[in-house]
Amino acid sequence: MMKYRRRSSGFTLIEMIVTVALVAIIASIAAPFAKLHIEREKERELKDALREIRTAIDRYKRAGDEGLIARSVDSTGYPNSLQELVDGVKNQRDPHGKKIYFLRRIPRDPMSDSAVPAAETWGKRSYASDADNPEEGDDVYDIHSLSAKAGSNGILYRQW
Repeated sequence: MMKYRRRSSGFTLIEMIVTVALVAIIASIAAPFAKLHIEREKERELKDALREIRTAIDRYKRAGDEGLIARSVDSTGYPNSLQELVDGVKNQRDPHGKKIYFLRRIPRDPMSDSAVPAAETWGKRSYASDADNPEEGDDVYDIHSLSAKAGSNGILYRQW
């Protein structure tokens, strides 16, 4: 009888160690890029949310200036709260009294980790407040992030 040797198939321990080491090196290089990508995505979301809310505030002011919204003589013309942009206000020129809506929903500040309602994730600036030291007041003239972190451009998120 003829004896033949059976050839073993599979990976050796050395091949496995080298493969695991290469995967670990690639993962350690890719992890900072993934973190940077996630941070930039959150920054893009912040810019979009700021633009959306600020545009709604400006549209509210314009509607008031055009006489579509009833307001008192001493009013600045800006909404009393962010929720007013979602709830809508009565159109003074519509004979049926339909409402004008400025936002579908209030976007959440993507830099906020808290579980509070979306409107509370934003810092609000009243018309009477100084731009360098924004404070809440009787109306909402502008908004800003409450995050104390700086963006990838070096500017604090609250100054965007």
